[in-house]
Amino acid sequence: MIKFNILTLFPQLFTSHFEELPYKKAVERKKAEYTLYNLRGYALDKRGTVDDKPYGGGTGMILMIEPIYNALEDIFKHDKDNLNKFLKQRKNDKRIILLSPRGETYNQRKAEELSECSNLTFICGRYEGVDSRVEEYLCTDVISIGNYVVSGGELPALVIMESITRLIPGILEKEDASKNESFSNITNLNNNQYTVEYPQYTRPEIFMNMKVPKVLLSGNHKEIEKWRSGN
Repeated sequence: MIKFNILTLFPQLFTSHFEELPYKKAVERKKAEYTLYNLRGYALDKRGTVDDKPYGGGTGMILMIEPIYNALEDIFKHDKDNLNKFLKQRKNDKRIILLSPRGETYNQRKAEELSECSNLTFICGRYEGVDSRVEEYLCTDVISIGNYVVSGGELPALVIMESITRLIPGILEKEDASKNESFSNITNLNNNQYTVEYPQYTRPEIFMNMKVPKVLLSGNHKEIEKWRSGN
């Protein structure tokens, strides 16, 4: 089982997703567990303060390190490795992941790597970002899902969790589906180059003069495989 811990200011952005596939199936089959932690619950005062102005000036507010650290301590109190012990050992089967545009760009190879973990904790940033000491001292991974900006780390966390969840054995209806699809076959390991799945067609054979390639209707499996491989 993979345990997913999500630290966020907006837990409501996740709940509807967890009621649908593949998350729902993973929970029902006890293959995964998803726990939401509201950062406001670890605020420093009764007003729920979790952010402050950046040192040196600048636009917007920054999420403070202290509420995040307190939340991580709470998450790890249920683990045999407490937070400080974990941060010293940096075990490969457990990760603390910050979603940030400063991180490495996410890909299928990373999804496969993370799917082998037993415990994944996601820190979802908001506003103008997160105190950089979170990245420097509290995280094992910093990940970006692309060179663009969204309002927070919630959607990136959902993207990453779904890509991992569907790789868990027993989640997809057809076991081979995750092996024979886009980005699953490496063509150049050093450059992280993956093959993209071939074009797919279904009925009708002709729609408004738009036709299915003849080779797919031929019944010649050797030629079909050749076409699909691009040769």
